[in-house]
Formats: sequence, C-alpha cells, structure tokens
Amino acid sequence: MNRKRNRNIALVLIGAGLFLLADNHLGFFTVLALFLLLLGVYKVRSGAERKGYIMMVIGLLLLAGGNFTLILAIILISLGFFYNKSRKIHRSEQHYRKQSVIDSIRWGREPWVLRNMSIWNVLGELQMDLTYAIHEQKETTIILQGVIADIDLIVPEDVGLSVTASVLFGQTSIGYDKEAGVLNKMVWQSPNYWTADRQVKLEISYIVADIDIKIV
Repeated sequence: MNRKRNRNIALVLIGAGLFLLADNHLGFFTVLALFLLLLGVYKVRSGAERKGYIMMVIGLLLLAGGNFTLILAIILISLGFFYNKSRKIHRSEQHYRKQSVIDSIRWGREPWVLRNMSIWNVLGELQMDLTYAIHEQKETTIILQGVIADIDLIVPEDVGLSVTASVLFGQTSIGYDKEAGVLNKMVWQSPNYWTADRQVKLEISYIVADIDIKIV
C-alpha cells in the first residue's frame, strides 16, 4: 500500500512540475542566468573554482528572483523522481528517509549506525564519515538527491564502494577520479566491492553539486 502511495505521489509531483515548466516563458534574465551557470561551470572546470561558484550562485539567484514558476517546477520534478527511485531501490519499509528544504547533516565524529537511507533537499550540506559507522547489514544503499548540495564523504578503503553520481552543473571527485562541467555522470566501483565484508552503494543525483568522496 505504501509503495503504491509513493508511486502516485511521484507521478503527481512530476506531472505538476512539467505543467509549470511548460507554462513558463523564458525571458532575458532566465537566459542570462543560464549563461552564468554555464560560465561558472566552465570556470570551475578550468581551475578558477572561486569565480566559478560565485557565477553559479549569481545565476541561481537570478533564476529564483525572476522565475519562481521555473524553480518550483524543477523542485517538484526532482522530488517526484526521488520518490520514484526510493520506491524502486528501497523495497523494504525499514530504511531512513528524509525530505527537507534546507538541511545540514554531519555524521561521523562519533560512532553512528549506517542503514539504508534516502535523503532529498533543495539546498543541502552533507558531511559523512564512514570510519566510525556501524553497518546494519553487509550491503547498504544510500540515495542522495535534490537541487543544490555540497557533499563530502569519507570512506575507509576496506569498505567496498559503488557510486553512480549524476550532476547537471558542478563536479564529482572520487579518489583520484574527477568529472566537472555540464551533464556529467560518473559510475565508479572500488576493486574490492564484491569481496569486501561491508559494501556501500551510493546513488547521487543533483541539479548543482560539489561532490567529494575520499577513500582513506
């Protein structure tokens, strides 16, 4: 019953978002905002990260200021896809799920329980250190999704790690591998994933994000 309800919620959210998006007319400030976002991504990719992120923030502010309908549409569509993915991956109801507009999560300064989880936010900061994590099961699946995020993860090298990260604008860094720009997707798996005693699978998807995953 809950899975069917979540599917219906996902369809309603995506439908509402697409309706608002179709009804929205792009103007000068929208084009300027998108240009600044693209230029910001280029700057980040070129090494001028500070200038790049400033341009991206200005672009997002322009979008938010003159295109409330567009922003709302993006949020609804993102939340709809989140519900749909969470329903498909976490078939059991025994998992941690959280949705928020603005959130800051910091786990790892002391022992904590790592379980299957789904987290969505409009603007989020996530710092997660798995060094002191207590794993509930052999394989843990974590879904991180939303609009804008700054994500820093620390994963011990003896933990098997599998990552699928999609970012529309921004960069993803896993170990020594790095992807930055527009529409970048990284699929990464540690060599010991299938032989490790503990496995963590990450599904990450954001509109704008800076993702940094360190293997220690």
